[in-house]
Parts: sequence; structure tokens; C-alpha cells
Amino acid sequence: MTEQIQPIRGMNDVLPAQCVLWQHLEDTVRELLTAYGYEEIRVPVVEHTQLFKRAIGEFTDVVEKEMYSFTDQGGESLTLRPEATAGVVRAMISNGLLRGARHKLWCMGPMFRHEKPQKGRYRQFYQVDVEAVGFAGPDVDAELIALTARLWRRLGLTRVKLQINSLGTVESRRLYREQLVEYFTAHHEQLDEDSRRRLQGNPLRILDTKNPDLQQLVAAAPLLTDYLDADSQAHFAALQASLTAMGVAFTVNPRLVRGLDYYSRTVFEWITDALGAQDAVCSGGRYDGLIAQLGGDATPAIGFAMGVERVVELLGQLPSQPQPAAADVYVVLNGEQAATAGLRIVESLRDALPQRRFELNLGGGNFKAQFRRADRSRAALALIIGADELARGVVGLKPLRLEAGQSECPIAELPVRIEATLRASDMQE
Repeated sequence: MTEQIQPIRGMNDVLPAQCVLWQHLEDTVRELLTAYGYEEIRVPVVEHTQLFKRAIGEFTDVVEKEMYSFTDQGGESLTLRPEATAGVVRAMISNGLLRGARHKLWCMGPMFRHEKPQKGRYRQFYQVDVEAVGFAGPDVDAELIALTARLWRRLGLTRVKLQINSLGTVESRRLYREQLVEYFTAHHEQLDEDSRRRLQGNPLRILDTKNPDLQQLVAAAPLLTDYLDADSQAHFAALQASLTAMGVAFTVNPRLVRGLDYYSRTVFEWITDALGAQDAVCSGGRYDGLIAQLGGDATPAIGFAMGVERVVELLGQLPSQPQPAAADVYVVLNGEQAATAGLRIVESLRDALPQRRFELNLGGGNFKAQFRRADRSRAALALIIGADELARGVVGLKPLRLEAGQSECPIAELPVRIEATLRASDMQE
């Protein structure tokens, strides 16, 4: 027997039964973002490696350990995108979309990181990415967070909680960085290898360590909020006031620093207790310096990324689940002549009733087998086409969800009769 080819570790198949939840989430996201004035943008999966090194930061886990990078046949170093913000910013700069303009953009698609696979964490994973570019005030921060809160309500998700923090400006973080270096240097022997390496490159990343042996040391470290500049303090206070006014509950987490270097001022994260270790389902923040850092004009911006697999997992825990769309009409065929005519009749019905779903029996089978398939399709109505019916210019109609017997209908009158029967079935349900 030929050896089967297995999927790549960390690359997850999404089967048809699971796609129902994915589609429900995608449709809800698309509808909500459109209502808030966001437009879709689509950017490449592959970018120059340097883009992510400049945007994300040399001393992050993403750049140091997790990126899928390779040299192509032309000798260029390319990377499968580990996140979307850098690519969206690059697209705006490359296509001249900035120049003082303001944009509300979103995209959805796969990202790639070479992480240790576990539940809710894959090496190819999907994100919804949302960016508001050209907005400086805390009002857009508040609206963006309110948007995510509304998304959870629409999806029926209650086991999510909001944490927020402010990282201040580059200048205020420089003062804080000095205090962190002094503090962690004094406890150098307690640091693990990763933290010692980050101590000089980016000591804030030590605060985000997942090493349980370091949690007590990190908890006693100086707080960034004690070193915020006056403008950042005012910005953060205004954000909290707006969230409170809108009824969006939150907790200030002074240790929330986010995993990417480009963030400044507002950062936020929606977490859950329903997914085990992978508790973050939506994370984001302000990145006012990133666009200038990548060669564009200095432009304020804020955004978030939502993990699709993790939200789908939460949806799968709800007592009421979205169901695959049922067929409206199942077409039963009797004989070769009916099989040929059935294709033509059903295509004409799809033209006449584009809002209805027709499923044509394919692959033969006796009447009993075909009606079993009709039942599995959850169709409300069966059409029965045979040589005898065709000779008389009619088709049999058999309601499958109503207490009604089989009848016949002239082929020319089928669209009207089908629609009337389906509406009656819908009303009875």
C-alpha cells in the first residue's frame, strides 16, 4: 500500500462541519465592520523579511524564533506573514494611501508562526485584522474596543473579559526601560536565558514571560504606569472614561505589554477562561510610530487582531450552534431520460428562483435511496421527475415537512408552485 502523506505538524484542516462556525463568524465580522465604516483590504501572504524585522522588532519571539523565512530563487529573503499589521501599513505606503488621509481597514486570512502546536495554537492560523489609521485621539481607541465588545454580544459569547494598559510614548518608555534594566540586573541570577538576552535589547519583553519561575520577580518589578508622560496619562484616562460611559467593563493590567515592539500608548486584550492556556482571543493597541518607522509620513494608528480558531472554539461551546444551510428542494430522478431532463429543468429553476437551494440527485439510486438522501438534505420539498411525468409535461411534488400528499404540476408553472409550497412550509415551522 502506498504510504499516506500526513499534514504538516501545526497545519490544521478545517472540515465542512467546522466551516459552518467559521462562516458564521466571518459573516458576522464582515457585517459589523461594514456598519462601523471599515473597508476590506487584501495584502500578500509573503513579504520581504526586513519588513517584519523593522516593524515587529529584532528582540521579539516572533522574529527571533517563529518566522517562516526563506531565500527565493532571486536571492531575496522572504517571510510568510506572522501577522497582518505590517503588511497593511506597507500596502498603504506603497500605494500612496496616506498623505494626510484617514482609513478604516480590515482583512482576514492565514498567518504563519513556527510555534509549539497545541489546542488553539497552530503554525498556520487565521486572524481578523482591523486597523484605524490617521486617528490620534482616544475616541477611536474607545470605539474600536466597543466594536469588539459588540461582536461578542452578537456572537453570544460571554466568557471574555477586557484588559487594558498604556505603554506611553517612546520617550516615557525610555525612562521606564532604565528602571527595568536596573531592577532586573540586580536579580540577574534569577533570570532565564531568554530574559538575560532581552535585558539589554528589550527589557519590557521580560514582563511578558510565560516562565512560571519568573512570575514573582516580574510582579515586583517597577510599573510602567508610574512613568507615563502627562499626555499619555490624559489619553489613558479619557479612554477609561469613554469605556465606562459605554458600559464596557474592563480591568487595568499594568503588566500588559503585548508581544510586538511597535505598540505605544493604548494596548488591550480580550481574554477567556474557556480555552485553557491559550486565553487571548483578541489583542491590539496603538502604533503611532510604526508608519514613520517603515518609511511613511508620521501617522497615528490603532488596530487589533482576533484569533479565528480561538473564537470558533468558543462558538463551539455554545448550547445553540449554527447549522449547515438545508436544501429547499431535492430532485428525485427515475431513469436515464429523467436524469438528462432533470439537469435542464433544475438549471432553469435556479434561474427563476435564485434565492432557493436545489439539490439534484446525482449518481443514480432507486427511489428509496434517493428519498433517504432527500431526508438527509433537510429539504422541505421533493420534485419527482420520471419518463411518465415528462411525457405528460409535469413533475411530481411531494412536501417532506408537511402533512400533504404528492401532487403534480406542469413544468412551466413550477417556479410559482415551488415558491408557494416552500412559503407554506416556512410558515408552519
